[in-house]
Amino acid sequence: MTQQSLAQSMPETGDYGAVLFYSEFDDPKAWGDALKSNLPGLDFRVYPDVGNPDDIRHVLAWKAFPGFFEPFRNIAQVVNLGAGIDALVGRTDLPDVPISRLSDPGMIALMRSYVLFSVIRYARDIPAFEQAQRRHEWHYIHPRPLDTIKVGILGLGHLGSAVARGLADVGFDVSGWDVAPKSITDVRCFGLDQKQDFLGELEILVNMMPLTPATAGMINADLFNALPQGAKFVNASRGHVVDEPALIEALRSGQIGGATLDVFHVEPLPENHPFWSMENVLITPHLASITVPEAAARDVAESIRRVSAGGEPLHRVDPRRGY
Repeated sequence: MTQQSLAQSMPETGDYGAVLFYSEFDDPKAWGDALKSNLPGLDFRVYPDVGNPDDIRHVLAWKAFPGFFEPFRNIAQVVNLGAGIDALVGRTDLPDVPISRLSDPGMIALMRSYVLFSVIRYARDIPAFEQAQRRHEWHYIHPRPLDTIKVGILGLGHLGSAVARGLADVGFDVSGWDVAPKSITDVRCFGLDQKQDFLGELEILVNMMPLTPATAGMINADLFNALPQGAKFVNASRGHVVDEPALIEALRSGQIGGATLDVFHVEPLPENHPFWSMENVLITPHLASITVPEAAARDVAESIRRVSAGGEPLHRVDPRRGY
């Protein structure tokens, strides 16, 4: 269907069916206001105030509980309120309809800024200065040129590619690995059978892999041991991609010199978790990137228009693959 024929077949405002919103973390009012500014008169409902379940045509959800989708027989699409779709993988209640993720410039910018901060903190020896300050010690370390610092991005999907480009623009020596062939300006890209070559010279490794059945626990002791001793690790993706006991052991032994961790197996991180007491670990509470409704709503509204006209949504994903 062409853009012109798609536009001609668009229903009039208000004919899209009801939109149901579910999230324990996002602001439904902000989302409702943002969507209605793009689709005036939209029937926007917030769970559990569903009304007639048969009215629901579009679902915007984040980490919906098991069985959530079962009452809704007329769903035309599901929009995942984030970039990672691991909460939609392997579900038995998910209808066979288009599923899309969010992709807005604000979310990308926030993720890029978090990884830039994390990498620059290690590249400029900030942890050493933080420790020196606690000792009341003037501790000079001569800065190194950024192009001598090798940074690797594990996972070159939508966000990973943006992160790799951002680091290269700053001047780091950047490489990336992904299961699918990728080409990114000023980034050396490694493929499926080149993981050892990718890991062997890195000073800082950043995990941007999505969580799927194939990636769960993939960052394990073997991977940490393939890095040069003392390499730093940043996880801004999903906690379960990492074998946490293996990371703890690598941090204690010095194989991994430091870690910046935004995601964990259990969140909030339990107060007795070993990470809390490790001086070489920086913990942030799963905030590397968030969705900005005012920006993301434009794409969601466009997907509602397209699906209502029989077309494809923006940013469609495949829950069988996990991305």
